[in-house]
Amino acid sequence: MRVYLDQIGCRLNFSEMETLAQRLRNAGHQTVTSPEEAQVVVFNTCAVTAAAASKSRQRIRQLHKLNPSARIAVTGCWSSLEPQAAARLPGVALVADNSRKDLLHTLLEPWSAELDDPADLARMQPDGTPFEEPLGGVAPEQLRRTRAFIKVQDGCNNRCTFCVVTIARGASRSRPVADIVREIQELCAAGVQEAVLTGVHLGSYGRDLAGKARTDLKELTAAILTDTDIPRLRLSSLEPWELAEGFFELWARWPGRLCPHLHLPLQAGTDKLLRRMARRCTTASFRQLVAEARAAIPDLILTTDLIVGFPGETEADFVQGMAFVEEMRFAHAHIFPFSPRAGTAAARFDGQVDGRVKKERSRRLHEVVERTGRAERLRFVGTVRPVLWEGERQSVTDTNAVLWAGYTDNYLRVMALAPADLDLHNTITPVRLDELHGDILLGTIDGLAPATLEGAGLRGGRLDQILGDERRHE
Repeated sequence: MRVYLDQIGCRLNFSEMETLAQRLRNAGHQTVTSPEEAQVVVFNTCAVTAAAASKSRQRIRQLHKLNPSARIAVTGCWSSLEPQAAARLPGVALVADNSRKDLLHTLLEPWSAELDDPADLARMQPDGTPFEEPLGGVAPEQLRRTRAFIKVQDGCNNRCTFCVVTIARGASRSRPVADIVREIQELCAAGVQEAVLTGVHLGSYGRDLAGKARTDLKELTAAILTDTDIPRLRLSSLEPWELAEGFFELWARWPGRLCPHLHLPLQAGTDKLLRRMARRCTTASFRQLVAEARAAIPDLILTTDLIVGFPGETEADFVQGMAFVEEMRFAHAHIFPFSPRAGTAAARFDGQVDGRVKKERSRRLHEVVERTGRAERLRFVGTVRPVLWEGERQSVTDTNAVLWAGYTDNYLRVMALAPADLDLHNTITPVRLDELHGDILLGTIDGLAPATLEGAGLRGGRLDQILGDERRHE
């Protein structure tokens, strides 16, 4: 079968679709790059906010419109919470809730008797495996994106009062260390440069495992860096509690491989709101954690998640929280106006905040984070950092120069000029960071003769256009 995979939402959703792509290809099916080519479309939904749920429904309708003859299989958090609504959408032939997501490659198999393409079957070996099976069973989506998202854990035992994901995903469940290490080493052998560990509550990894298998995120990270050759390992969203003693010492043991970037969801900047959210931290404990991390990890960049307009948030609460956010010096923040989700405690709280107030507070908080983010990026102007280049080079002038984009180890977006005949995709090179343009750093690749922006015709409006396109892509 020809299968198109799509998703919105968190990195965990991306990781799950990459895993499904690998399983489908290993079973002899093709993963295609557009819905118009597909016989089957699999869409991984999101429900973290009401807007995400709405976008999930819109995208399913759009996929059906792009290819009315394709069968659509829907999974993920929104379809787990509202399976009947998902099943009623046009083109949907299967709804698999999160408990069955890992079985999707099996659930889709009965369709293959009707949909298998004889031209594809002709390329099968006698044992049923495809001749063109990718190296290590790695899906091409992983290689194209240069970094792979590795699902190490699912579910969450916390009960934050705003969070519907716990309802949709269930209790915390961890994968064995050996399975994760093996997957990452296969990806490394196939050329992937960076692995990103993902989960619903990554910091709880391993605590649900029984007996001798019981472990934690610190031990998993050490095992990966000891037993694999992956050049860069990054941790995704990490709740600011339950970290093992000495956790930040890992960065000193593996400098250059363990990325100096942490995403620590704060959600609120006052103890009053943190209590109402049932968050297991205070502003004091968060401040202490950040201080310990910055002391232990040179050049650390911090990002976060924030909710504005949580029930009961007064103007004084907001101003106090905004000051704490500024104190933490985040480089970036995902800022969400509070969205009441059915089944969560906060949806029933008194003191719901007017939508216009939430919109205005969101604007003000964005201004604070833009200011702290700019200050954090300016700290690195004039320094040299390793950049993983990805995506397609952009031809920018009639000269022999193209523009590449990538990320530093501490997750700063960088663009630099290079000769048109030099392919930097999926390579890591040192780059001198020369100047900041908005939230993108412009640099010079080490070892190359400097190609000035002026010489490439990249000052003024043309540079603004290219960087604007890059931000929309992000």
